[in-house]
Amino acid sequence: MKILLATYWLIPHVGGVWKYMLQIQQRLEAMGHQVDLLGNSPDYSKFHIINRGQELHKAALRPLLSAKLSAAHTPLLHRDPIINFYEEDRYNMELSAAYFGLGQYDVIHTQDIFAARALNRVKPAHVPLVVQVHGSVSGELHNHFRLNPQLGVQEHSPAWKYFNSIEYYGASSGQLTITSTEWQKHELVHDFGVQEQRIEVFQYGLNTIPFWQSAQLGTDMQKPPGKKVIIFPARLAFVKGIDVLISALGMLKYMRNDWVCWIVGEGEKREELQQQTAGLSLQDDVIFMGERRDIPALLMQSDIFVHSCIQDNQPFSVMEAQIAGLPACVSNAGGLPEMVEHDVTGLISPVKDPLTLAQHLNLLLENDKYRRKMGKNAAQWAKKHWSMDQMIARLLNAYERAASSL
Repeated sequence: MKILLATYWLIPHVGGVWKYMLQIQQRLEAMGHQVDLLGNSPDYSKFHIINRGQELHKAALRPLLSAKLSAAHTPLLHRDPIINFYEEDRYNMELSAAYFGLGQYDVIHTQDIFAARALNRVKPAHVPLVVQVHGSVSGELHNHFRLNPQLGVQEHSPAWKYFNSIEYYGASSGQLTITSTEWQKHELVHDFGVQEQRIEVFQYGLNTIPFWQSAQLGTDMQKPPGKKVIIFPARLAFVKGIDVLISALGMLKYMRNDWVCWIVGEGEKREELQQQTAGLSLQDDVIFMGERRDIPALLMQSDIFVHSCIQDNQPFSVMEAQIAGLPACVSNAGGLPEMVEHDVTGLISPVKDPLTLAQHLNLLLENDKYRRKMGKNAAQWAKKHWSMDQMIARLLNAYERAASSL
């Protein structure tokens, strides 16, 4: 088969969607299929099929879009700059995809609601579309609007409703919709009105060969003598809840000092998080490591993994931590309770609850036997649940069913 994996988001990127696309491409091409990767460029200047070197700059499309989407023709579009931005960029994606040619593919597999909506509007009728939803775009953006009132986007405003509608239309665009958690399915059905019968749930898989190869290369970071390592690899963004962890660590410091925390990643919240760390006198205890390419080796140096996020679906970071045999302290956001069994493979605390998180960290630091048993359970769970072969088999089956439904 010739398959197009498409996302509205940036490629290449450090995020989980790009990693997921690469894993699928590598495995399917090893099986003899041909796989192309379409997405926004890292500077948002163009859409490109990155593995083919094909690209179309948005600047070339701007005169056409400006004429077709003028205020005279689309007055409602020009009343809200946020809606205008996303709609114009979706049109950019539609025109780019049509220019690249979608009729050559046996199946199109989109990775977000924007790409699903865009490609459904321009693909040939005979090409099946499989839509995968990796998280709640509207949920994340609504949180962003609440935290940034200067943007002027309030509940029930046009921009607020716009993202709800795109969530529905995007998730309903294909012959089949896939998500990796029951939480995501429930949200699509009950919050956005997507038909339940069109949604299939199966978990991601993870190719462990590159993980162990990277782990064997080692790292220049070493565990400080007499300290246990708490690790949190994540984008430094509000939705990841790193501020919750830092607040918990401020409490933990009063309980014990036999730990250090490695925060691995970059993002727009770095300066704010470093200020929070300094305000709690944790400068010597919390290390902001920036982006790293040796995360598997860092996990092997660590003792406890944390993911205190506000919203997430099925993060790769949790999967990798379990493969490394680490107990996980996670929030009960999104699909995390489907990944971590409380008191068996990790400990689950309520969202935005630093006190409970601090207590959980203290418990794992206090009891070595309990922590190691939980880590061993996590490794066994990972081996059973994160099978790449099983995920690819399910995915190919989904492609076949989508094609047969046309």
